[in-house]
Amino acid sequence: MRLSLPLAALAATLLSLPALAADPTPLRIGVLNDQSGIYADMAGPGSVIAAKMAVEDFGGSVLGRPIEIIAGDHQNKPDVGSAIVTRWIDEDGVDVIADIPTSSVLLAVQEIGRTKNRLVLASTGGSSDFTGKACAPTGIHWTYDTYALAAGTGASLAKDGPWFFVTADYAFGTALERDTAKAVEKGGGKVVGSVKHPQGTSDFSSFLLQGQGSGAKLIAFANAGSDTVNAIKQANEFGIPQSGIKLAGLYLHITDIHAIGLQTAQGLILTQGFYWDLNDETRAWSRRFYEKHKAMPTMGQAGTYSAILHYLKAVKAAGTTDTATVAAQMKATPVDDFFSHGGRIREDGRMVHDLYLLQVKTPAEQKYPWDYLKLIRTIPGDEAFRPLVEGGCPLVRQQAAK
Repeated sequence: MRLSLPLAALAATLLSLPALAADPTPLRIGVLNDQSGIYADMAGPGSVIAAKMAVEDFGGSVLGRPIEIIAGDHQNKPDVGSAIVTRWIDEDGVDVIADIPTSSVLLAVQEIGRTKNRLVLASTGGSSDFTGKACAPTGIHWTYDTYALAAGTGASLAKDGPWFFVTADYAFGTALERDTAKAVEKGGGKVVGSVKHPQGTSDFSSFLLQGQGSGAKLIAFANAGSDTVNAIKQANEFGIPQSGIKLAGLYLHITDIHAIGLQTAQGLILTQGFYWDLNDETRAWSRRFYEKHKAMPTMGQAGTYSAILHYLKAVKAAGTTDTATVAAQMKATPVDDFFSHGGRIREDGRMVHDLYLLQVKTPAEQKYPWDYLKLIRTIPGDEAFRPLVEGGCPLVRQQAAK
């Protein structure tokens, strides 16, 4: 029977309804970091590339919604970062915030996530307070933290001192010095002093001279990015290592070693949550990243990929973007990718996984470009990260009371 024109039009409309029913509203993920300043190499555009790779590998959409990555430059300023995140949530409908180097910015964003009920997936912000006294149901810490860096580098070099700290004067540097000093003293070492420097300083001479005159045998840099690069370069220019004083970069990335150069950086000990040349899986992903960014990924950039991919898997499994439901799904599901096999997210938001103690190679040991590090040992996650009961996270006390 031939349909009349009105019936045919109605049939065509009904056939088109499933397509119209799909939610066209994008699921938006905001990558917040330093895009052009002292932390741009370790996070910056590379973290945005890693986030987009996670979306591409996941398939580009979830629950019928396209996935969008948007980027913001917080300029290492808490007020700037807070304004960006508030606008993203209130005006742009951003569902989750990722990356976030500079711990002062991270801790500010943690409070916005708590208040506005949005997930915060921290990869490059390092303060262990994020899952300690400042923990939130909406905050997940992925790649490393200051406690874990201290448990690796600090503990391994504890007795090589006495120690002197050259520390960045903001939340991350303060936390890194605090956690490392505890690890040093626990390991039988001694701290003889410290000095704080402004973030983004270019002249470390006075700080280095204070360390050299303190009686220390090891000067440790509790800073990050180009601050660490400049401090280590200037220490070598002043002949400090040649005088018998060791140097320790407590927070180093593969891009920092690249900037310093093997001739100057050789022998440095560092702790990493990821290294591109660990195994076939890490090499395969890292080479894909290199094709897009022309630099091997830092641990923070790899962590940004892993955190976003795990989030998207949880959204799909839960069948919703509801923050509490997705957070519960993420915590109930082991992390399984090139970054971590069997990683787990605790009640305080800490993602527990293996870390790696590595040493910078000599120029003679290098075999190919970006072949900078050799593995000393793998640090099991339960050893690397602070015990759950010691962090002071109120969520843990609430769980224990139930």
